[in-house]
Amino acid sequence: MLKPILLVEDNPHDLELTLIALAKSQLANEVIIARDGAEALDYLLCREQYTAREVGNPAVVLLDLKLPKIDGLEVLKEIRHTLGLRSIPVVMLTSSKEEQDLLRSYELGVNAYVVKPVDFEEFVRAIADLGIFWAVLNEPPPGSHRYVRPQ
Repeated sequence: MLKPILLVEDNPHDLELTLIALAKSQLANEVIIARDGAEALDYLLCREQYTAREVGNPAVVLLDLKLPKIDGLEVLKEIRHTLGLRSIPVVMLTSSKEEQDLLRSYELGVNAYVVKPVDFEEFVRAIADLGIFWAVLNEPPPGSHRYVRPQ
């Protein structure tokens, strides 16, 4: 069974571009969308509308930094402080080039920090590469399922 990708993005334009880019990478993983930090944590912790979801962590969390309700840094902090979530790879996918955001993200344990390219083709390429790396190439923690891409 393929593990889903959790995409946490509040900007409709960036959300659409990211979904297009992931589709172009031909990943078979389901993409779960959370539009704010609270919804992302509800999904991860199986709360609210996600209480009946299938148990298991996503292959990767693609996390925007600037989110409504709970920002990306707080979501990351909660992930890293929750025993069952600590091993989930988290990629900060943001438009922020602020050094303080970059430093704080790494201090909290982010696996990668990617600044969203402005150019559409570069954006598509960057997202496709992220999806392939984290959902296909990355060796997940023991007990996780790994997708093997057909030849």
